[in-house]
Amino acid sequence: MAAISVFSHFLFMPFVLILLFLSSINGLNHLVPETTDPLNVSHFFNLHPNATSSHGEGHGFSLFSTAVTWPSFLINDLVKNQANVNLSASKAAATARVTFRYSGPALMVEAMVGTPPQKQRMVLDTGSELSWLHCSNTPAFDPTHSSSYKPVPCKSPVCTKKTADFPLPTTCDAKRLCHFTCAYTDGTDVEGNLASDVVVLLPSNTRATALRIPGVVLGCASSALAGTPGLMGLNRGALSFVAQLQTLNIPPKFSYCIADRFHSPESPGLLYFGNSPFAKYLHYTQLFTIALPLPYFNRAAYSVRLQSIKVGNKHLPIPKSVFLPDHTGAGQTMIDSGTQFTFLVGEAYDQLKREFARQNRGLLMNPMRENFVFQGAMDLCYQRPARSPFSQLLSTVTLMFDSAEITLQGHQLLYQVPRRYAGNGVAKGQAIYCFTFGNSDLVPVEANIIGNHHQQNLWVEYDLQNSRIGFARARCRIN
Repeated sequence: MAAISVFSHFLFMPFVLILLFLSSINGLNHLVPETTDPLNVSHFFNLHPNATSSHGEGHGFSLFSTAVTWPSFLINDLVKNQANVNLSASKAAATARVTFRYSGPALMVEAMVGTPPQKQRMVLDTGSELSWLHCSNTPAFDPTHSSSYKPVPCKSPVCTKKTADFPLPTTCDAKRLCHFTCAYTDGTDVEGNLASDVVVLLPSNTRATALRIPGVVLGCASSALAGTPGLMGLNRGALSFVAQLQTLNIPPKFSYCIADRFHSPESPGLLYFGNSPFAKYLHYTQLFTIALPLPYFNRAAYSVRLQSIKVGNKHLPIPKSVFLPDHTGAGQTMIDSGTQFTFLVGEAYDQLKREFARQNRGLLMNPMRENFVFQGAMDLCYQRPARSPFSQLLSTVTLMFDSAEITLQGHQLLYQVPRRYAGNGVAKGQAIYCFTFGNSDLVPVEANIIGNHHQQNLWVEYDLQNSRIGFARARCRIN
């Protein structure tokens, strides 16, 4: 894993749209500043040790960003027109709207869990199914203080049938309760018991009513990831948080807008459950799935079909077969809010890396030594003056889908490595900047993963009902 929205009336002023469009085309003037600890790729991809991939180092693709080729809109203006929206479950709400914020590289939402309610922080993670909370560390959720907490018996249909998409099968513990284990590719894992309890989503403004969701199935973790207080699983599995909202007549879809971390680090993002008020601005691409269980293919992930990648105006000569999963399922492309950066397999990464370096060689002239690899997979790094300005300088990178294309530019392409990870060879006043794509073969994981860094200033809608994902360029700052 490692992890929004507005309402009716839209005010579009032509000069505002022109300014937004020009800012997208002309690039941004700065690179990403130093931030907190990086979040590694850590989703579990159910890799069978005896499975082999015919791709080897080849499949591929690239990224997401702010320079979509469609009209953009101002989230802040739209939010101001929603103050009187009532989102209570008693009125069979069609939507629920909450905010989230950055916590290090993760996207964190707050929810109230149990009776009486206990405030919990959870990572928004579209790459995981099970939502879980710490039940042993401090601070943690204490199930003994919740009268609505109900453990799930191991012979319950919830335990035996609805967990079919879990990467590891559930088991029975000594008390005959349903025990889960979620393993991640960075070697960490989470385990504990399944249970159900009341979850309350806090509204994004004081005039809206909180959404109370009874009987949400989640994990009560006895061991969990250090530094992660909890997780809200939002993939396509039967026990994902979004799937469980259907009991409240909320359609199986959700959408969000992630604020620009460089320009608006304190601005909350916006998360919508249910129908998006921005549907008419979205361009959709169909989700890709394989019905047959395959060892390397995650059927519950949000997988998309890519056609090509472009650096500047140059299309990379990547064979289309590289973008398709092979006979083992290796090579799918997933959108994952719980991973920070984007990781590409073999051939696609190598071609993107070479072409980006070639087109920007006049600007990025001091590459790091070959053995410098950030996060174990990001090996195109440069030393430059710290916080040096950039404007219209870096070549753009465009990800091309069946029916949409999204361009990444400016500060989303280079990340300033926190100094504690830079080593001793960095001169005073200098900093290391790394290309925000990594080689997933080094993680290792047989997939392409598009992380939250490349989803900033995009409205992204996950429409499970119609098996599609929609995108629109947006300025996500709402405060």
